[in-house]
Amino acid sequence: MTDLVASVGFLMDDTQPPDPEQQAALEAGRHLIGSVDTVSPHSLVEADASVDADVLWWHRGRPVDQLQWLADCRPTIQAHLEAGGGLLLSGRALEAVVPFGIDPIAPIPYLDVGPTGLYRKSMYADHPLYAGLEGSHLDTCAYAAPGEGVRFGRLLPARGEVLGSAIFPDHEAPHDVTTVGWRVGDGGVLGIGAGIRFVEDPPEPVAHNRDVLTANALEVLAAGAVGLEGRPKSVESLSADRDRVRSDPAFPRYHLTPPANWLNDPNGLIERDGTYHAFYQYNPGGPYHGTIHWGHAVSDDLITWSDRPVALTPSPTGPDRDGCWSGCAVPVGGDTRIVYTGGRGNRQLPCVATAVDDALDEWEKADANPVIESIPEEPPLRRTEDWDGEFRDHCLLEFDGTWHHIIGSGVADGPGTALVYTCPDDDLTDWTYRGPMLTGDRVRDGDMWECPELLTFEDADVLHVSNYETVRYFVGSYDPETCSFDVETTGCLDHGCWYAPQSLVDDRDTAGTTRWLTWGWLKEGRDERAQWDAGWSGALSLPRVIDLDDAGRIRQRPAPELEALRERSLLAADEPQVLTDEDRSLDASGRHLEIEAEIRLDDAREFGLVVGESDTGTEETPIRYTRENELVVERAHSSPDHRVATEPVAMPITPVDDALSLRLFFDGSILECFANDRHCLSTRIYPGDGSDGLSIYAEDGRAVLESLSVWELGSAWASDGASVDSSGSE
Repeated sequence: MTDLVASVGFLMDDTQPPDPEQQAALEAGRHLIGSVDTVSPHSLVEADASVDADVLWWHRGRPVDQLQWLADCRPTIQAHLEAGGGLLLSGRALEAVVPFGIDPIAPIPYLDVGPTGLYRKSMYADHPLYAGLEGSHLDTCAYAAPGEGVRFGRLLPARGEVLGSAIFPDHEAPHDVTTVGWRVGDGGVLGIGAGIRFVEDPPEPVAHNRDVLTANALEVLAAGAVGLEGRPKSVESLSADRDRVRSDPAFPRYHLTPPANWLNDPNGLIERDGTYHAFYQYNPGGPYHGTIHWGHAVSDDLITWSDRPVALTPSPTGPDRDGCWSGCAVPVGGDTRIVYTGGRGNRQLPCVATAVDDALDEWEKADANPVIESIPEEPPLRRTEDWDGEFRDHCLLEFDGTWHHIIGSGVADGPGTALVYTCPDDDLTDWTYRGPMLTGDRVRDGDMWECPELLTFEDADVLHVSNYETVRYFVGSYDPETCSFDVETTGCLDHGCWYAPQSLVDDRDTAGTTRWLTWGWLKEGRDERAQWDAGWSGALSLPRVIDLDDAGRIRQRPAPELEALRERSLLAADEPQVLTDEDRSLDASGRHLEIEAEIRLDDAREFGLVVGESDTGTEETPIRYTRENELVVERAHSSPDHRVATEPVAMPITPVDDALSLRLFFDGSILECFANDRHCLSTRIYPGDGSDGLSIYAEDGRAVLESLSVWELGSAWASDGASVDSSGSE
């Protein structure tokens, strides 16, 4: 029994036959904390009614939708919470969050057998709800009966903070959010919707977890220690989330990352009034793909970034109910508008929103959403078991006063395609279908094109698309009259995990010219459980400048502003070094580095630069430049964690000069490789803590290292308290 100084009232509905699960919970509560008084709902519906207890607990194993008194109790429940009281809703009682006015999103029931425990969210491992409980897997019932639990699935609670999800005997289910905390006034609400049963006699470890979790929940609510802001979150709260996960040695320091939880595609990239805005696909529920919102970060120099509040949230009754997916931002007169994919059920259709403030923090969704009400009939588009037509992701450009809108899709049983719509008005709601802009080769280019984007240059245009596996590009010309693209050359923009890139037009180039700055999503290389344990997933690449050389070939280079991140020079070797069948350790180390090298193979079979070396030599990630004109990142021994990818990642290098110009960015778990200002390979590695050594080698002959420089790079986040100025000093 725990010593709980606060009083607990147990809500017991006397208008129905007894609920065995509810009765068992009441008896368990009295065993755990001593005196627990029952509270009748009739005592809460009078005009001057109040909750005569510090914490009100309602546990139920049956649906609540037939209970007529729920809405009548709402004023009393709200007054109790506003005054600092606590409310615990467990089992199907969690369904009461809507009639009690706690959240507009209702959980959904498990019709089949539900979970048998709780998958604790790692970033809240130190929350008092979990005091005395070990590990992320908390078995809290031996078996679950059909229909006795609920969870939030495709729809997250709009106001609550996710504390945990479901586990089943044979798998974890992070998408099934079962444990949520809310702050209401000065009080708090905890919901444990599934995985907790009292009408059984489970094994001792399971009973222990269940009882400790229940007692903790009551104590947390009694002490007013829910400690959660709820959602939407303030900037300060997002910074606190970032602080919780940054201890992971794999967490990048100078790349754009979510404050915690999940990030994928870059969205809505735009420069407005001297500020760069990077929006991104974000799931506030946890480090998994689902319930997509738009996260937001800003910078005035491309170097130091700050978190902003979540910009777009799914509307419970809108066409984006199930997710606000990828889209773009465009300036329209004095306004900024975004076009994004709204998901509802098995339909994904374009939606529009307009910024209502200069900071681009608040957005008003168009009444006309979705602005395209159905997918085109010709060509017949790809359909799947999830989607009644693959039709998503957006790129907008203006030609002679007409907006051109490019949407990604795929032809049924055929290749990927990019479709074009046009609109003469700046409201971006009246679109006319013009047909496919380009349809690819299914074998070479894939059968679905996501995130299409058109980059315009003086002498040519570039269309790039993401086909699930990689990012294909097409150099040629776009005809605004026919809305068609004529291809001259094609290739791959990045040979690694870089995906779904998006760009912005920037006129703040250090050379005083206009340029395209492009970011991509750097996919994780560790499994879902590892991501859940870390508390975060995903990062955006460094901004790269994409353009065409005089011969019309693609060039890709890191934005020059990034040089200001160089905090300290670790190594500067300007004189050529000759290596002949040897390894050399470098007098430099680190996990947040920039490395620049000029290499000639001479007669060697390969040259290697090794990062992430451990003292014992058991960990290493060689980056191999071979005589076959290939750059290979070997990951077989890059990490002590068995949950990470170990296969090599390679890219061909078309010789341009006699020497290979190599520029590497190593940031926690990210490797971005730029070769000869045109070839790119991005990948993920996860060295163990302390594995930060560097070395070079030549194999089967002589290689010449013409130059080598290594810098330690600082943080990109203003919240770290260590910003850098344009000279590179703190």
